[in-house]
Amino acid sequence: MNKQVAEGKLYYSISEVSRMTGLEPYVLRYWEKEFPQLRPRKNRGGNRLYTAKDIEVVNQIIYLRTREKLTIAGARTKLMLKHGAEERVSIQSKAHTRTVIGKIKKDLQDLLALFS
Repeated sequence: MNKQVAEGKLYYSISEVSRMTGLEPYVLRYWEKEFPQLRPRKNRGGNRLYTAKDIEVVNQIIYLRTREKLTIAGARTKLMLKHGAEERVSIQSKAHTRTVIGKIKKDLQDLLALFS
């Protein structure tokens, strides 16, 4: 049922995602309304363009609904907690990166002053 995402392909149509996941397109459209993490882009024609990340979210929802037997609300909460934790790690990582870049910049300025 869960087929692999094609290597090198950036976007997938709703029918392709439907075939990959075994879900009907109307279920995917409904989940877009229920899960803020699932937001495929739309092209000029209004067709949905799912990325590999979107498909990963769909597979996570399937897992939460079928294996963990969670309701839509329960799955939404669990996904929000997971994505919130990832976001906090990302923010901490950015802050650390800024600190490291600041130290490197200062070291380079000190070296420049030394050779001037």
